[in-house]
Amino acid sequence: MKHTEVISTRYWHNLADGRVQCDLCPRFCKLQEGQRGLCFVRARQDDQIVLTTYGRSSGFCIDPIEKKPLNHFYPGTAVLSFGTAGCNLSCRFCQNWDISKSREFDTLADAAAPQTIARAAQELGCRSVAFTYNDPVIFLEYALDVARACHELGINAVAVTAGYINEQPRADFFPQMDAVNVDLKGFSDDFYQRLCAGHLQPVLETLQFIRHETDAWLEITNLIIPGHNDSDAELHALSAWVVEALGPDVPLHFSAFHPDYKMRDVPRTPPDTLSRARRIAQEHGLHYAYTGNVHDRRGGSTYCSSCGELLIARDWYTLGAWNLAPQGNCRFCGTPCAGRFDAHPGKWGARRQPVQLAHVGS
Repeated sequence: MKHTEVISTRYWHNLADGRVQCDLCPRFCKLQEGQRGLCFVRARQDDQIVLTTYGRSSGFCIDPIEKKPLNHFYPGTAVLSFGTAGCNLSCRFCQNWDISKSREFDTLADAAAPQTIARAAQELGCRSVAFTYNDPVIFLEYALDVARACHELGINAVAVTAGYINEQPRADFFPQMDAVNVDLKGFSDDFYQRLCAGHLQPVLETLQFIRHETDAWLEITNLIIPGHNDSDAELHALSAWVVEALGPDVPLHFSAFHPDYKMRDVPRTPPDTLSRARRIAQEHGLHYAYTGNVHDRRGGSTYCSSCGELLIARDWYTLGAWNLAPQGNCRFCGTPCAGRFDAHPGKWGARRQPVQLAHVGS
């Protein structure tokens, strides 16, 4: 596919009243000529839905894979991360609102064809490329082309997403990913409607599809917001559902909220709340529950699901003790640790390194 900024898409159909309906996500935006969907990047042009940001990025950065967060997907390795602009949810608490809520194409300063991104990841020593900062669902065609280019060079494709997507595009997108972190924002439809202008059920369907219908490694993040999704009842319900619907080996990250965007009047999440959520998840039999966005060595480290011994020590994004055998088993009792592991941990560390692709290989 030729590198361009506007490409045709396939997830849409004509309506009897002359509008065109976008079928990518459960919003089903119905557009007149020249109108954009809520995501901002998909628009009606020449009586079809087009993606207006193909090949454009808000910037590239090398991160530790644990920052996605993915604790069980080649720990310690580097991931080349990028996003575009826009989002198909309207979360009042968005922590990346300057990118996801952007309505300015000036945000998309970096132009990069899929093959350029894949080669850059290879040259920079990145094990993976991550679609993050905003949701790759809305730039699905670009993300898929990048994933294909990465796979040709042995680079993994990682999606960080809210999972708000319809059945057919879901089936086209996630089987091409090697790892996915889904942001399960709350566990009630009321929460999704009030704070995200969306619904819970499509996200649950996405989680089940990834877990049971693809080979992608799956982890989940739940951003805990004081007074909104931090009750014992909701945390019990969420944890029980994950174990029952997805299985006890899917890692669950409880992440701390900080005041931002349209919820600056809500306090930060107390560390004790995250620890309480982690305990509740463990009570339900979840093997790997983590705390995030706080300094909590125990809550960020990985322990054997059988004998309880420390397997991977983490201090923020820095790895310490490594007690996995080369096959990914506990060195103490031999129990397999769920995930994708090399014989030895990566050595990227906690660095965050911005990258200008035009300078790579020059």
